[in-house]
Amino acid sequence: MAAAMASTAERAVLEEEFKWLLQEEVHAVLRQLQDILKEASHRFALPTSGSGAAVRQENFVLSTSGTDQVKGVLTLQGDALCQADVNLKMPRNNQLLHFAFREDKQWKLQQIQDARNHVNQAIYLLMNRDVNYQFKTGSEVLKLMDAVMLQLSRARNRLTTPATLTLPEIASSGLTKMFTPVLPPDILVNFYINLNKLCLTVYQLHVLQPSTTKNFKPAGGSILHNPGAMFEFGSQRYEVSHVHKVECVVPWLNDALVFFTVSLQLCQQLKDKISVFSSYWNYRPY
Repeated sequence: MAAAMASTAERAVLEEEFKWLLQEEVHAVLRQLQDILKEASHRFALPTSGSGAAVRQENFVLSTSGTDQVKGVLTLQGDALCQADVNLKMPRNNQLLHFAFREDKQWKLQQIQDARNHVNQAIYLLMNRDVNYQFKTGSEVLKLMDAVMLQLSRARNRLTTPATLTLPEIASSGLTKMFTPVLPPDILVNFYINLNKLCLTVYQLHVLQPSTTKNFKPAGGSILHNPGAMFEFGSQRYEVSHVHKVECVVPWLNDALVFFTVSLQLCQQLKDKISVFSSYWNYRPY
């Protein structure tokens, strides 16, 4: 009898704790998540002052820990690369090539665009459960956290995992038409985001003559192709002779990645608290 009464009392206490968790703590965590993710979203927009202000331009100097074959300055405006001023020293003859974006061109960085969209989707999911919304079950909270975590994981992955491209895909990209003077046919360039860095890769090519005895094997997709990679484009076969990778750190991308990590941890902690109660109520979904 005493054990039964103790069990009943314990269950009553747990039910009160769980009720408080659903009604109070869940909404506190949701508000905290909204605040953090709005900060992350603002990092992608970078307004100069106030709402609706123009997105400011930021200049970044490209650098590498290796040689100085490639130097340049990139101008970033939100998710758009609006200027790229690049100097390339050709290894064969030390000739200096200079090329820059045409004034009427800018290159959208799809990774930044996608990451921002995923963040805004996560914010939308959270705002749909305002302070007046009453969560009735733990499983309802878990489903919301899973949906938010999915968007945050996708946002983070867009910044941490650049697209794998084949060399013909890079060669046919609209990026090749962005520059003045026009890029020589033996030069390919590619821009991408990797974590908190904006990266530029320059590929120097040489034409494979039809009479060459080399065994032609076209390279597959990759984030970064190595010297010796071969491909065919426009009925002509090429081989990569030199690869130059330079990069610059974008501080607000690092901020965004930190916000993603903190938000994912908050979601997981809330899920863990909810799941603790499942061991007490096996007869219903949390």
